[in-house]
Amino acid sequence: MKSSQKFMANDKVKNNRIEMNMIQIVLLGLVSSAFFSATFILNRAMSLSGGHWAWTSSLRFVYMFFLLIVLLVVTKGIKHLVETVKVFVENIRFWLVAGGIGFGIFYSMLCFAADHAPGWVIAGTWQFTIIATPIVLFFFKEKIPRQGIFFSVLIFIGILLIQFYKTENEFVANYILYGVMPVIIAAFAYPLGNQLLNYAKHGNHRSIPHIDSPILHHAPTCVMLMTMGSIPFWILLLMVAVPPPPLNSQIIHTGIVAVSSGVIATSIFYKARNSTKSPYVISAVDATQSGEVVFSLAGEMVLLNGVLPGFAGGIGIIIVVIGIVGYSMRSAQS
Repeated sequence: MKSSQKFMANDKVKNNRIEMNMIQIVLLGLVSSAFFSATFILNRAMSLSGGHWAWTSSLRFVYMFFLLIVLLVVTKGIKHLVETVKVFVENIRFWLVAGGIGFGIFYSMLCFAADHAPGWVIAGTWQFTIIATPIVLFFFKEKIPRQGIFFSVLIFIGILLIQFYKTENEFVANYILYGVMPVIIAAFAYPLGNQLLNYAKHGNHRSIPHIDSPILHHAPTCVMLMTMGSIPFWILLLMVAVPPPPLNSQIIHTGIVAVSSGVIATSIFYKARNSTKSPYVISAVDATQSGEVVFSLAGEMVLLNGVLPGFAGGIGIIIVVIGIVGYSMRSAQS
């Protein structure tokens, strides 16, 4: 009897440790969403000031490249940076694909959409990634637990309600084509690129090369590798778009975005997402990014005198928040 009670007590302690780990992962995701929200606010500010979206997107990764070089040298040493370059060169095809999709397509689409909708609306629509992540995982033949379906649907309903911020005089077709569809494309590109990185690190998918290197356990290094992989995409984008020279304010704002969202937020997000191989926990980490819509709305109201959401939009934001809280709590109990 005593041994049985002891076993149950040990099992309870083990479950509590798992739950605490899950809570820590979710909190990391929420912190990253706060830093990510700077992207939506400042991208909208640059769009309103006349800055071209191609510069808004590409300049961020130019800053990130040099910032990450300094960060890696200071924190890990020059040998670590050399090893990072070596890992990149040895697996260059993988990094070009993963970085081009996960950073290139993802961020260029978000910046393009910023020309056609407020930042908080883009942040709200961006939460479609919560639906996209399970679809991406299913594409890789992962088994997705059904527990999160209800909250995913709830969040999706909230996203739909957010779209009702538009007035009757605005052309809805153009808004959907240029403001909504690019964000949905980005919502698939980001988890796809990140999942490729996850498989490469853990080596748990036979179609993805296993990059067996300890440097992949360092989140900023992963950001650096993905950034390097996206560079050809940005060069090609600028060659195709041929934008006018960037504005001075655009150069400053993209630098802020690079530090806040590109280095700090992405490193925290990667630390949370790549700490597990569980498809459901991965989905929960991606779900924490729903916090971006709340942070973006608050920031846009204070800094840009942005348009407040109407009744439907406000309800949509509340539903999204309820969905993310429910998603995370259900994850911790699983």
